[in-house]
Amino acid sequence: MFSSVPGPIGIFDSGYGGLTIFDKIRAAMPGYDYIYLGDNARSPYGTRSFEVVYRFTKQAVETLFNEGCQLVILACNTASAKALRTIQQRDLPQWDPARRVLGVIRPTVELMDKISKSKHVGILGTTGTITSDSYSLEIKKMFPHMTVTGEACPMWVPLVENNEFDSPGADYFVRKHLEHILAADPEIDTLVLGCTHYPLLIEKIKAFLPEGITLFSQGEYVAASLTDYLRRHPEMDIRLTKQGNCRFLTTESAAKFSDAASVFLNHPVEVEQIRLVE
Repeated sequence: MFSSVPGPIGIFDSGYGGLTIFDKIRAAMPGYDYIYLGDNARSPYGTRSFEVVYRFTKQAVETLFNEGCQLVILACNTASAKALRTIQQRDLPQWDPARRVLGVIRPTVELMDKISKSKHVGILGTTGTITSDSYSLEIKKMFPHMTVTGEACPMWVPLVENNEFDSPGADYFVRKHLEHILAADPEIDTLVLGCTHYPLLIEKIKAFLPEGITLFSQGEYVAASLTDYLRRHPEMDIRLTKQGNCRFLTTESAAKFSDAASVFLNHPVEVEQIRLVE
């Protein structure tokens, strides 16, 4: 069904946020080739239903497999929460059992017990990620003694996607959700940025965050987890040029994506516009 020629590592996000994950992965693993696919034309995913997120994510994974990727990272918390398990359990066995699709939630969850001293953790995420309870379920499964509180922040992704993350208008929405989650559980000592867009708001978040609370951003930990995964699964450790070649694909305007990528990655990139099969 898919190309049998080994290809690059695929990284998928509903928009630009996954670039914060991609940047850390590439820094940790510079000798690999990558394809980044952003479904920006249909972003955001956070308010969409399970079925729609699954369908969109499946289309993206199939596209990356058709490009030769043997391994795809869902660098999107909403896709990881709403689509990953179904793709792993239902689709991969039919497509190609040798291929892999991994998410960003489990590598984050695995570290929670080490990082939190109070064992009270807060998750800041999209409406889709929070209502899915994916973080709560995974943390409770691994660490049943921990208390998890979620806070949906529906305006944060639009602020980032529209390059308003550093504007005065962002102050209200950042302060509002931080105050709300800390009022819900004053014992929280660790806040997880459960959306890959949120690292661009990190300075704004720090400005309104009380002292003594750890802010957990996923990029470096996902990169470390992927490095470990490839060490344990050498059959997936595919290096083509060993030059770190990268292709960027988007479902929206290539020029618009390139401009946004310059903000996320601090340098311009060449981008190809594609259309995902409906």
